[in-house]
Amino acid sequence: MRKKYAVFFIVWFFNIGSAQQEIKVTGIVMDARTQNPLENVVVTIQNTALMQLTSKAGKFELHIFPQKEQLLLLRSQGYKDYLLKFKSDLGKDINLGILQLEDTYSDEVPAALITLSDNDFTEDNSSSEMTSGLLQSSKDPFMQASAFSWGQARFRVRGLDSENGIMMLNGMSMNKIYDGRPQWSNWGGLNNVLRNQEFSIGAAPSNYTFGGILGTQQIYTRASLYRKGTSLTFSGSNTTYSLRAIATYASGMNTSGWAYVISAGKRWAEEGYFEGTNFNADSFFLSVEKKLSNKHSLNFTGFYTPNSRGKNSANTKEVTRLLGEKYNSYWGFQSGEKRNARIKNVQEPLLMLNHYFKIDDKTNLTSGVMYQFGKVGNSNLDYQNADSPDPVYYKNMPSYFSSLYAKDHGEFSGEFTPDYENAEKSKIALFANHQINWDALYLANQKPAEKGYIPSQSHYVLYEDRTDDHTFAVNSNLNTLITPNISFDTGFTFKKLKSHNFQYLLDLLGGEYFEDVDPFYKGNLSQSDLQNPNRKVGKGDAYGYNYNLLAQTAEVFTQFKFTYNKTEFFLAQSYSMSDYQREGLYQNGLYPTTSLGKSEKLKFENFGFKGGFTYKISGKQLLFLNAAHLTRAPSLRNAFSNSRLNNSVVDGIESENISSADANYMYRSPKLKLRLTAYYSIIKNASKTSFFYAEGIFDNGAGYDATDAFVTQTLTKLDKKNIGTELSLEYQFSSTLKSTLSAAFGKYVYSSNPNVIITNDANRAKDNLKTIFDFGPAYLKNYKQPGTPQQAFSFGLEYRDPKFWWLAANLNYLAESYIDVSPISRTSQFYINPANGFPFPEATADRGNELLKQEKFNPITLLNVSSGKSWRIRKKYIGLFASVNNVLDLLYKTGGFEQARNANFRALNQDVSSGTPSFGPKYYYGYGRTYFLNLTIGL
Repeated sequence: MRKKYAVFFIVWFFNIGSAQQEIKVTGIVMDARTQNPLENVVVTIQNTALMQLTSKAGKFELHIFPQKEQLLLLRSQGYKDYLLKFKSDLGKDINLGILQLEDTYSDEVPAALITLSDNDFTEDNSSSEMTSGLLQSSKDPFMQASAFSWGQARFRVRGLDSENGIMMLNGMSMNKIYDGRPQWSNWGGLNNVLRNQEFSIGAAPSNYTFGGILGTQQIYTRASLYRKGTSLTFSGSNTTYSLRAIATYASGMNTSGWAYVISAGKRWAEEGYFEGTNFNADSFFLSVEKKLSNKHSLNFTGFYTPNSRGKNSANTKEVTRLLGEKYNSYWGFQSGEKRNARIKNVQEPLLMLNHYFKIDDKTNLTSGVMYQFGKVGNSNLDYQNADSPDPVYYKNMPSYFSSLYAKDHGEFSGEFTPDYENAEKSKIALFANHQINWDALYLANQKPAEKGYIPSQSHYVLYEDRTDDHTFAVNSNLNTLITPNISFDTGFTFKKLKSHNFQYLLDLLGGEYFEDVDPFYKGNLSQSDLQNPNRKVGKGDAYGYNYNLLAQTAEVFTQFKFTYNKTEFFLAQSYSMSDYQREGLYQNGLYPTTSLGKSEKLKFENFGFKGGFTYKISGKQLLFLNAAHLTRAPSLRNAFSNSRLNNSVVDGIESENISSADANYMYRSPKLKLRLTAYYSIIKNASKTSFFYAEGIFDNGAGYDATDAFVTQTLTKLDKKNIGTELSLEYQFSSTLKSTLSAAFGKYVYSSNPNVIITNDANRAKDNLKTIFDFGPAYLKNYKQPGTPQQAFSFGLEYRDPKFWWLAANLNYLAESYIDVSPISRTSQFYINPANGFPFPEATADRGNELLKQEKFNPITLLNVSSGKSWRIRKKYIGLFASVNNVLDLLYKTGGFEQARNANFRALNQDVSSGTPSFGPKYYYGYGRTYFLNLTIGL
């Protein structure tokens, strides 16, 4: 610490001696169309902390240190950014005259496409983890393509999950402690009020946080920054929702120093693109600012975006072949209406108060306090002593009768003759009843009486995996210009989380009660809570599991930026602390001594360093390099091996080590804008927990004769390596015709063989109490990371007519996307016969390689077309936008995962050899041809 402060004061002292006389930079900002002065336009000098808002007359006055060359940036919602290069001489004030801003209504309409995709609502895709890039929009053609064109195929920038980027609201990180990712649906329907944004890509510097290796996205909701007026938006689509309406009003700053913004919206669909995917969402937003003085201002932001959405299922090839790629097994008819059993429901209001303190012309202090609360629920069907309600359960499929699963396969040996007759009968029955039979579930929960049926014990119920979070956070950021060449940024953030997790009974489905026991066990072992045994639960009760996750995190960062005529460089560092703890509210029968009460407290201390260098080759060319190395605490979700049942901590859990570097060349001229980037990143010591039912997973050493079990799989020491290049090019042929070219070429692989730990809770029922089994390394090294295309290319043409209409088209090609593999199948245990503990004699190396070869999805070609027109009628704006994506209506896979049920060589080999495997991989499919219409009215 002493060294750090010594460096700070040496730099300060050195530059004080060369301090220069300040000069004034003045100007007037006006609307290019109306020629009216613009109030509250943000005026900044790039790479400094200088910032000012224009007055009612559109005037501004900045006091700066003169340099050879500087950049003035004007920014206001509803207008294009205005960047002006100017030169200053010592002792001479500068009057820039009238600066005209062009409105961007026609440019902003495509931002209405910022919607939530399927993956933003379904984090439970087995072993597949998806991220969203669709909240962000940017003028960079590559980022535009990433968000709007490639996002349809779940493209991830640089192959990185969203936990590697920081999403910020008024300087406060919005990434969840639970999984390190933003809850994207918290911002649904707020498009019109979230357009004041700043981006930093990769390890580039941010004024507000140390950031992640994917970059930082900062959103401002300060009321005085919004363009005064009313905006009405009406949209229609056939993707996530059918109809949307949003109304927004911004008051501007009045003479009493008050400004406010309000927005409300509604989105809904009886059914989205996939079958049974109903959608219903509201959005409410309020921002109020009070200017206390020329130095102090307070701003309150609050929003509430309740939304619920029916999920769609991942399906095997057999299911898709029989029922189509739009098929969704999660719904069925009830009283003539479609009812989806798997609904994601998000209700998390957010309240934030920010204080803006302009200490002087060169120093700003921004502080905030935030409180977010509410619930996230994912519904599903639960059942006891009854058959699975899943219409495509493997025993209901024709493949069940044409594979070894039609018989008691025991040691997976012996001859088997497919039962084609029953397979055909099964196919006919599936066509007749391929959705959830809600009426049958209600009937099963009742018993006969003299006059029909009366409620009895429920065998089927609808429940919700609930998470009720309470998050409190405070932060403060200081930005100052120390000398004409040196700026300093620092800040801290503290968060405290109490996360209540429990199983919540939503509907007894016509029954009278449901027993809170596990039917797979007997006696005390079957009890969810030994303190309340044999409990009968009803609607609105918690059952099954019930616990709190407690967490505290604190982070501080500092950053120096040095700016000179030909070079710029920065240095940043961070330090953080994280505390995690589980508090069990139930005394589980399987773990009576380790389930109730608080666990040990996990503590992690982490640090980060990053820096960058920019060389200005000329006024048009830049070369810049960024690099970062940091450690990061594991996410709360991966810290406990089975948090639903006990307090056990993942064995060997430790902080992740992350390193990243990127080199960039940029060329900017009136006609050509080009960015070429090469990047490299490696993430070490990652961990990952998943749950599944596995057959043939244990041998006699497990302590009992059953070789099948529902298990927890924990991976530790998982390393990932991402390397690649990016190209972003925009060429203006003329004032009306523009072309864009974007390309991403990456190689994203696992770079280690992670260790596999299997937890078998069922073993508690036996005399041998061993529940944790070390399966050794999973040989995943050089397997491709799943969930995103590793190559993507986009070429676009855009024509903008002087009469304010435009037409654009882009052609996209995406390739090198891979399935998510099953780690347990890549362990040495996979080749061991669970019946005798010896290797399978038929398990040859060639056949093993064939079975375990990672599936690569077919390349995707997507043609998208969009058009728009805007009018000015009596000072009112009307904008119309229309787009058609995937014009050619191509069918493509966006992701998938191997099922881990076949846990040994013989089981997988015989299932695959049948031709229609019962437990083949499951796939997600993209949208076919879709449309979007948007009408915006500005008053």
